[in-house]
Amino acid sequence: MTENVVHLHKNPEMPAQDASVTTLTVVPDAPAAPVVPLWVRSGRAVKTAVTHENTKTGARAVARHGLYVWGGGRIVARRTWDGRTGARYERFLRAAEAAGNMELAGEWEERLQHFRDARHRRRMDLLTSPVDAAKGVAVGTGLGIGSLVALGVVLAIANKDITDAITPIMAVIEFIRLVITIVQVVWGPAITIGPFLALLALWTVGSKQQAAPAWALPDNIRSGEGEPITPSIVVKALRDLGVPALRGAIKEMGDAGASMLGPIRIAGCGVEVDVTLPSGVSTNEVQQRRRKLAENLTRHEHEVFITIPTAARTVRLWVADSGALDEPIGPSPLVTDETMTADYGKGRAPWGQDLRGDAAALSLYQRHLLITGLSNQGKTVALRSLALWLALDRSVEFLMGDLKGVGDWAMFDGRARVLIQGPTDEHVIQVTEMVEGAVEEMNRRIQAPPGTVFPALIVLVDEAQMAFMCPAKDEDKRPYGGSKANSRYFMAVRKIHNQGRAVNVLMWQGTQDPTDQNLPKLVREGAHTRASLALGTESQARMALGDKAVDGGAAPNMLRPGLDQGTLVVASSGIDIPAGQAAITVRTHYIDDDAAKAIIERAKALRDGVTTLHAVDRDPDRDPLADIASVVGTAERVRTKDVLSRLGTLNADAYGGWSFIDLKRVLDGTGAEPYKSDGVMVVGRDRLARALANRDTDGSASAAE
Repeated sequence: MTENVVHLHKNPEMPAQDASVTTLTVVPDAPAAPVVPLWVRSGRAVKTAVTHENTKTGARAVARHGLYVWGGGRIVARRTWDGRTGARYERFLRAAEAAGNMELAGEWEERLQHFRDARHRRRMDLLTSPVDAAKGVAVGTGLGIGSLVALGVVLAIANKDITDAITPIMAVIEFIRLVITIVQVVWGPAITIGPFLALLALWTVGSKQQAAPAWALPDNIRSGEGEPITPSIVVKALRDLGVPALRGAIKEMGDAGASMLGPIRIAGCGVEVDVTLPSGVSTNEVQQRRRKLAENLTRHEHEVFITIPTAARTVRLWVADSGALDEPIGPSPLVTDETMTADYGKGRAPWGQDLRGDAAALSLYQRHLLITGLSNQGKTVALRSLALWLALDRSVEFLMGDLKGVGDWAMFDGRARVLIQGPTDEHVIQVTEMVEGAVEEMNRRIQAPPGTVFPALIVLVDEAQMAFMCPAKDEDKRPYGGSKANSRYFMAVRKIHNQGRAVNVLMWQGTQDPTDQNLPKLVREGAHTRASLALGTESQARMALGDKAVDGGAAPNMLRPGLDQGTLVVASSGIDIPAGQAAITVRTHYIDDDAAKAIIERAKALRDGVTTLHAVDRDPDRDPLADIASVVGTAERVRTKDVLSRLGTLNADAYGGWSFIDLKRVLDGTGAEPYKSDGVMVVGRDRLARALANRDTDGSASAAE
């Protein structure tokens, strides 16, 4: 609908005599916006008001408090019924039978029979109670009146007034009349207020028991987080898991599924229960629905772990207390106990806690080690904590390569024999030659007489994926990286994996984001202890831990990156794993850099000083006497076999094949010959210093002549 506007004006084109004629022109105006009817706007306002969150909250509150009264009435009625009948005993009896505990079932049946006998006696007593009550009232009334009369006679004699004889009886009559008056005054208001008090009592009972549907409860209660795990909750969670065969079997069970469950045991910061699945339901059908099972149990996915025990057709559920896994664990014993020492052969490294809250300790004896995970999940700290503990064993030697090079391992300077730090190809080359030197030391030990015991030599490479991915080649065109038969780092690691364990030469590696390219299959399967932090996919979890561990329930890919830092899934014979499980989840202790430095200082105090090499010398022109002095370092004396081992690490080409005879040949005639100390052959620091000084003096004199 449009409106027209009328304009009045004079027409200038008219003749002069008619210029005063006024022309009437009708000009149509622009179309106006459509007008919304009032009832439409009112409907929109009502819809907005109804769907507003405040309206929903208010409606739920009204419904909730009304349902509290109804629910409270049901609870009171059930309690009354249980108190008056044997329903409670019958429930416990059925539960005991469903659990297969016939001894407990017999006990509840006996209690039920006692209750029924007592109830029968009470009912029989009711038949004679009216007569007994009448007799009691008659006797009591007679005795009461007699007592009052006697009291009145005594008062009359005492007061010499015969009217006092009925005073006690009149006092009782007046008291009865007063009570009747009070009842008459109170009865009316009590009849009016009584129902409201009863409703308030029912509301109180209902509110305490949260006796309302879930949709009407407040948000913090409706979420159900933190709800304790009970048999009924577990059975309901399994029933709603989406496995038709499981749901049907539970419906057909006479005990509603209770016979599937073993006892619910407290296990650390959670509970543990074994579930025997019915025929036709496989364990992997439950494992594949971990998230749904966790949500059915009102938990987050990371708070539920499913493993396969030894019993057939059984899954073991471990359910954490809500939020418990987000709480930090205590400090490491390495930090709190300054007197702690290590024993490579018999001891175990305190690594952290398992999910049950028990201490998780790892044996490192003759076990190659691999730790992997995504970046920034705590891999270096977890690996370093093991090395810190082992550093407290004075016999253990370290060759370390840190291919990140940001100082995470700098505190081992003065404790490790070799410490190479840096991310470049040149650092990878140095680390490769360090590992090859360890291979030469391994071969030397293998050729020793049978029964010879060697100290542990830990070859540790952090960020080992940098070595496998290095594109550099040597002068013979052999690649340092890769996983081919001529790849130097790969082949050196493989040789240590194959034979190093027997002579205590062990390979420890830390890698991130594993793939077939940066962590070859032969290398990862050569490790005896395999541990993984959070990973992205199940295929990576299989690379890290192996198929057996993952098929048995290990799932590092289910850990939360950034939130589960320092949490490891470990597959190893060196750690206590519950029977039937292939892996265990460990929450490792966090040891910061300052604490690590303090631990290393304690380790240095346990042994003579070690001169740490920061590069592998590849110079073919060697000075054996100077090299011997350099590997002896600041120690007062070093055993000859340790000197030979350190020389082999310093330069495998020059000293890898040396024996005691070669060492003695170099030192004879210098004044620094090996000598016995405490029954073992050693080389002395001061003698070497004098030999070098005398040699330099003689050389200078010869040059002057």
